[in-house]
Amino acid sequence: MNLNKGVDMTDKELVDLAIKSRENAYNPYSGFRVGAALITEDGTVYTGCNIESVSFTPTICAERTAVSKAVSEGHRKIMKIAIASDLETDFIYPCGVCRQVLCEFMPKNGVIIVSKPNGEYKSHALEEVFPFGFSSYK
Repeated sequence: MNLNKGVDMTDKELVDLAIKSRENAYNPYSGFRVGAALITEDGTVYTGCNIESVSFTPTICAERTAVSKAVSEGHRKIMKIAIASDLETDFIYPCGVCRQVLCEFMPKNGVIIVSKPNGEYKSHALEEVFPFGFSSYK
């Protein structure tokens, strides 16, 4: 999904889009669905879901799916990403690999919104979630 309303999108709307995106997850091995929705610097919105592989190594997380879609369309700066999963009691955070990928395309003050299935969410700056990542942004 490539939407151009990100500039006016609220955090709640972005979380709702991430929750909806997890419906497309391909997760026959773990049974764990994750969805993501991000906003690029120009306000374009991309979504992603986790896609598993029987051999696990080629499995790609929802966050990296959304980033790959954005980058493949020419976007190099992500301002905000929301993540949703089926975890009932905990907020979903990006894995270490996803944190490093986000660090490549997101400024240190970029926003990571973590959520629960009931729509509850909270926001963090990338540098708070991943303080010592290798970064191309200062």
